[in-house]
Amino acid sequence: MSETTGFNIGDLINVIPLNEGGGMHEPKVEQLMGKLRRLQQGKRILEEEIKEIKCVSDSSQKELASLQTEAYQLEGILKEKEELCRKLQFQSAESEQDSVRQLNQNRKSEELLEQYRCEIQEFKLKHRKQRMKFENQLLHLIEQHKNLHSVFSPERLPDEITSAENRRSQLLAAEQMKLAQLHRLQEELEEMEKHKQRATTAAGTQGE
Repeated sequence: MSETTGFNIGDLINVIPLNEGGGMHEPKVEQLMGKLRRLQQGKRILEEEIKEIKCVSDSSQKELASLQTEAYQLEGILKEKEELCRKLQFQSAESEQDSVRQLNQNRKSEELLEQYRCEIQEFKLKHRKQRMKFENQLLHLIEQHKNLHSVFSPERLPDEITSAENRRSQLLAAEQMKLAQLHRLQEELEEMEKHKQRATTAAGTQGE
């Protein structure tokens, strides 16, 4: 500041200069006025610099407040993003678990369907064997009926015919029961296949 205003600390100290004998003498009015003007000029410069510094300080404070507000907002956004990320991770884990459960259920359904197919094939084979056995027995009965006159007396023929008819009815009833069981197993298999198709469609919809 001393270079700008044209005075220094010595000017303030040596307001009243010494004479040659070392004594004090009164300063000239012009000198005092010049120094006063320099002091006033320096004061104005200092005041302007103080105002400038205060303006810069106020601007810095406003910028700092703005940066703090922005930092708070960014921190809030970061927390929201982190919460959203945790939710998405949780949903992803649940979806993966659902997919695993669905796959396990589909595998069990496939195993059950395969078991039903095997049981139906086995039942058909068993029914075929029973039918062949029934047909053979029926042919054998017919052959026996042809030879009834040579084997049995005419008096016993009605009883034998009745017995053969009863046996035939029993065999037919057993066949009807087996056919009903086969039909029921076939309906269960179709129902399992429909359930599997619905589960596969639902899994595909969830995957999308």
